[in-house]
Amino acid sequence: MHLDVARLRSHFPALARGVAHFDGPGGSQVPEPVARAVADTMTSGLSNRGTVTAAERYADGVVLAARAAVADLLGCPAEGVVFARSMTQATYDLARALSKQWAADDEIVVTRLDHDANIRPWFAAAQAAGATVRQAGFDRATGALSVDDIAAVLSPRTRLVAVTGASNLLGTRPDIPAITEAAHAVGALVHVDGVHLTPHAPVSFEDLGADFYTCSPYKFFGPHHGVLVAAPRLLEGIHPDKLLPSSNAVPERFELGTLPYELLAGTTAAVDFIAELSPAAAGRRARVLESMRLVEEHEEQLFDRLLDGLRAISGVTLYGSAGRRTPTALFGVAGRSPGEVHEHLARLDVNAPAGTFYALEAARWIGLGEDGAIRAGLAPYNDTEDVDRLLAGVRELAGRGVSGRS
Repeated sequence: MHLDVARLRSHFPALARGVAHFDGPGGSQVPEPVARAVADTMTSGLSNRGTVTAAERYADGVVLAARAAVADLLGCPAEGVVFARSMTQATYDLARALSKQWAADDEIVVTRLDHDANIRPWFAAAQAAGATVRQAGFDRATGALSVDDIAAVLSPRTRLVAVTGASNLLGTRPDIPAITEAAHAVGALVHVDGVHLTPHAPVSFEDLGADFYTCSPYKFFGPHHGVLVAAPRLLEGIHPDKLLPSSNAVPERFELGTLPYELLAGTTAAVDFIAELSPAAAGRRARVLESMRLVEEHEEQLFDRLLDGLRAISGVTLYGSAGRRTPTALFGVAGRSPGEVHEHLARLDVNAPAGTFYALEAARWIGLGEDGAIRAGLAPYNDTEDVDRLLAGVRELAGRGVSGRS
């Protein structure tokens, strides 16, 4: 069985505009069922959660359904699903809460491969607690982050390791179970930024072995907000700042203010949409796993076509070559700034953005300037025509040379 890309594409109104989207790592396009779920929820009669009125019960049902959907997507307990405005906010809030338990001789480990949202919150929290931050490097040539890179900066004083599930800049996928095992061996917790991993591979929170996992529904067809998951028993021992009358129950104690019910309904619809890519399997969790296996297979084949095409263009430099990665190509064109390439492709209705994409430490580590490079990230709705259009645009620009600038 293969992913039915034509059927999948038919559900995305934005694709009818004829644009080839390689900007999925920054946010995917949205299928019609997700948009409809958001709109329907906003017009269905809402209230704060409760059990008395129909509106109260409806809002409560939306929240519980969204927790169950995320649990089926990630293979985690629904009672450990926390919703936030964004992954960045969730990480900052968690870092502040955990830092209340840190002392001046404690150490926190971050990696240079990560998005800044899994670096800066830990620096800020460590500074407030008087703790030390140690940074793990990675192989500059391949983009690979190994367990040995992490182990080199671990010590008996390490309290937490923050690591990406997949680099949003290079696509690199570290061995999270191995890193988690090494971190747990010295008594450290592990926080995984799964924002760029979740849209591209089956995820099992249990198999990863991590203590915390964050992701963003708007990267996998859903609305803009963030998700943090953890074992409920672990969350019970963490006490974030909160309003006095707000619930102290888990996971509600971590959710500040009234939840965005319409966005949660959209997230449930996004998980259902993913599950329906493989209608043959029984049960939503099983269908999600099979669907993501099909997505991964489709994207790998398309990614090979993209990489082979870019390698064949004179003047194109590809960054990173690690074998285990998401379908994310970072590249530059000789004699052209990343901004020029971005603008040229945009004129051809090919969206491939330029920059460092908030992975500032990684960009600096591999020697990129502040302008970064071009990132072409595949999504399940991309097809061979999209890839060929991008390659044709890059080939045209590279063939002009510097003297051919208009």
